[in-house]
Amino acid sequence: MMNQTELLRAMFAAGVAAAQPALCVPPHLPPPPKGRTIVIGAGKAAAAMARAVEDRWPGPLSGLVITRYGHGVPCDRITVREASHPVPDAAGQAATAELWALCADLTADDLVICLISGGGSALLVDPAPGMTLAEKQAVNAALLASGADIGQMNTVRRHLSGVKGGRLAAHCHPARIVTLAISDVPGDDPAVIASGPTVGDATTCGDAQAILDRYGITAPHLFESIKPDDPRLAGASYHLISSPLIALQAAAAVAQMQGIPCHILGDAIEGESRDVARTLGAIATSVSANSVPFSAPCILLSGGETTVTLRGKGRGGRNVEFLLALAIALNGHGKIHALAGDTDGIDGIEDIAGATIGPDTLTHMQGLGLDPRAQLDANNAHAVFEALGTQVITGPTLTNVNDLRAILIEA
Repeated sequence: MMNQTELLRAMFAAGVAAAQPALCVPPHLPPPPKGRTIVIGAGKAAAAMARAVEDRWPGPLSGLVITRYGHGVPCDRITVREASHPVPDAAGQAATAELWALCADLTADDLVICLISGGGSALLVDPAPGMTLAEKQAVNAALLASGADIGQMNTVRRHLSGVKGGRLAAHCHPARIVTLAISDVPGDDPAVIASGPTVGDATTCGDAQAILDRYGITAPHLFESIKPDDPRLAGASYHLISSPLIALQAAAAVAQMQGIPCHILGDAIEGESRDVARTLGAIATSVSANSVPFSAPCILLSGGETTVTLRGKGRGGRNVEFLLALAIALNGHGKIHALAGDTDGIDGIEDIAGATIGPDTLTHMQGLGLDPRAQLDANNAHAVFEALGTQVITGPTLTNVNDLRAILIEA
């Protein structure tokens, strides 16, 4: 029988494994075309997805995908380029230009397989006309620090790009384009996953400007996206091949094999990390004290993408901030343990997936001279869990289905 922390870590590993491209890509591959097959894509899972295509594709193919630094996988026929995430860089811009050129002069007999996963918004870099890369980097950095949710950020990104918001699919016309996507966003909206480079966008420049105004961010120029009824998108199809819910179900199966019931509260939970922590902490405490809404022992599972509004000068990280706020809310509760992690292995800008907490977390912090509330106010949770030695470190997982949070309430 695993102890509490071992069980939570095994659940997280199972959730990540369920979203591996080698498992989810092959069943969705289309038949070969009469003409050429071009593979393109962007995201943290893009290289692993490209490898999965190569391993199963029966005929000739070529192409290029862009992934985050450190997430490359060796491929034989598909070129893999690495670039910066979450703030775009010149390497991403050059790789995007190379990808764009591959899709020129396609015919109706050709097939484009587009591999999309979380992180693609930063990796596909083609600033809108009249905008420099430096200006786009500044807007991205401001959005990341603002507390805007992923849907809002990607609405703005679609209107700052020459490749997102359906423009890549329009550029591939008249070839048939088949998109295989691994979702990392609440609600699994194709227009939000990597800012929808191959799907029409119903939002407008006015919508993007309203978001910028709300957060006090200035962009030099907005660019209208491709709309859903554009005839150039008629030959495009979109397939969601893995999602946060699939990862949560795989995690739940591990607990259930240990005889512990799991309750999935939702796969699209959003909001400030510390606010979500207080809410889930209250639910967990109610379970323990009153058997409402569930009876202990049990595990509360949730996914989605919370946000952090940076106020301090710490190292950020939405999952570790959630855990620190949860530990404060639980105040040393003797029967509750938790894990939160990003399934791509990177929480914020740190190469750390997340961490775990238990009944003794606050006591250990105080023993190290760390004030929990001061550390939370400084957005410094990564440093806290590094000092505690309870980080979850996976390295790049080569997939991304957003965050996985598990709260274990003992009997």
